[in-house]
Amino acid sequence: MKLSGTITALVTPFAKDGSVDYGALRSLVESQTQAGIDGICSVGTSGESPTLSHDEHHKVIEKTIEFAAGKCKIIAGTGANSTSEAVSLTKAAIAAGGADACLQVTPYYNKPNPEGLYRHFMTVADLGLPVVLYNVPGRTGREIPLDVVVRLAKHPNIVAIKEAAGSVDRVSAIKNRIPDFTVLSGDDGLALPMASVGADGVISVASNVIPQEMGDMMRLALAGDFVGARAIHAKYYPLFHDLFIDVNPVMVKEALWLMGRIERVFRLPLCETDDSKLAQMKKTLSTLGLISC
Repeated sequence: MKLSGTITALVTPFAKDGSVDYGALRSLVESQTQAGIDGICSVGTSGESPTLSHDEHHKVIEKTIEFAAGKCKIIAGTGANSTSEAVSLTKAAIAAGGADACLQVTPYYNKPNPEGLYRHFMTVADLGLPVVLYNVPGRTGREIPLDVVVRLAKHPNIVAIKEAAGSVDRVSAIKNRIPDFTVLSGDDGLALPMASVGADGVISVASNVIPQEMGDMMRLALAGDFVGARAIHAKYYPLFHDLFIDVNPVMVKEALWLMGRIERVFRLPLCETDDSKLAQMKKTLSTLGLISC
């Protein structure tokens, strides 16, 4: 299976009482598919996976698949720092049916050594659902070493890696060792430069807000039109920047709230941003014509 283009790291909307807002989730998913998005990643970091119960985790993925109605690929966020938990979540996604792949984050906090990382990902891959490795050392405290990626890529069910380490050179290094292995940018601001050295797409936070525009940028880049892609990148760079002036997914949920798409509700330990950052996001959205002041 080949993953490419723009895949949205979808937020999980909450109602005012703190429960998952499945009506808002339907609206978000349908707006993504109508914009021609290539895929949706459900219950990843942007979906506040650490604060969802296992039952909510399963249901959000199932409902995302239902609402997408086969119009795009679905990557189920089923990673964990316990291999047994990652296996349990992945088995539930397989049983529900409809997911095209799963996203497996590097085990965080316990920081396994290279062999532990290899065995962890291989155990999940053996379940049968295609696996997207998720390299995000800023959150997990552990990078997936290049040699481990090369070993893992030999497994037929390990189909891609999401690179969110902030390194374009890392994309070149992976492509140099395993040219046919799919690399997806995990950073909106680096999606274009990563594509220029061989990345196949992006798992995007910004496409929660601008799915059509992110899709257009990546389609142009993957077709070799870097002049056209760069124009979109330049226009929306302020948004790419402001989405990360507070911890993700705080600012993207603030943006969607300002756009009237979701309630301004988080689950602790995440909470709303401060007034100055909110004002900055409001100004950026207004300048881009995404909201009216």
